[in-house]
Amino acid sequence: MKIHKAADRPSKLATSEWFTGRVWQEPIIETQDPARVRALKVSFEPRARTAWHTHPLGQTLYVLSGTGLIALRGQMPKTIVAGDTVWIPPHEEHWHGASPMNAMVHVAIQEALNGNVADWLEHVSEEDYEKDR
Repeated sequence: MKIHKAADRPSKLATSEWFTGRVWQEPIIETQDPARVRALKVSFEPRARTAWHTHPLGQTLYVLSGTGLIALRGQMPKTIVAGDTVWIPPHEEHWHGASPMNAMVHVAIQEALNGNVADWLEHVSEEDYEKDR
């Protein structure tokens, strides 16, 4: 057993390479082989969001607070709120983030395949973010 102290896992501002707006990431766990789980708490300011991306082994999101949006490629964004859990199957192109007027915080859980947890694509356009609103 190993206790991972919070003070040893500082928050960091997410890179603009894969995120739009201000997004803070707080690591929860990155297990060592043979385990593969990776988890982090992600805090999105209003309108902040990920770029389009996929996960080789899928992803689970658990919304802790606020109101967020999630969309699959070619579909309208769906609203997610505190207490919601979302499962995204492997290789499904998607994005997630905060709604226009509210911040959103979620826990993101995914597994690494050969050290990779995500394949990042292009940024989400304003048109895709604003679909059906």
